[in-house]
Amino acid sequence: MKKQKTLGIWMDHSTANLIDLESKKDNHSIVSDFTFDTQEEALSRSENLMHNKRQQMHEAYYKKIAAVILKFEHVLLFGPTNAKTELYNYVNADLRFKHIKIETKAADKMTENKKVAFVRNYFEHL
Repeated sequence: MKKQKTLGIWMDHSTANLIDLESKKDNHSIVSDFTFDTQEEALSRSENLMHNKRQQMHEAYYKKIAAVILKFEHVLLFGPTNAKTELYNYVNADLRFKHIKIETKAADKMTENKKVAFVRNYFEHL
């Protein structure tokens, strides 16, 4: 049986650590552009502007991650916030992802080694 291309993504609303166990390169991260400074600057103008800006920047962040997910067959989203669920809902609304198995798991903040071990353990026990 052919081995599936798998990816683990530990994420919160600011950073997504992409963990590809098959890749020989170091794992990399995608960082959201919505920072505390951006939030403060938008909030100084109006709360409504801040919410709109946050929504637009989170969508751009999810779009970057989704572009990477398209290259895989099975993806695990995990992390301490509801960002993983938001991304899951974002990609489920797009038919390009219907052939990709995407699952979510709750997880606390972890060191890089624990993230890799979590992903390895998850995919070994399928």
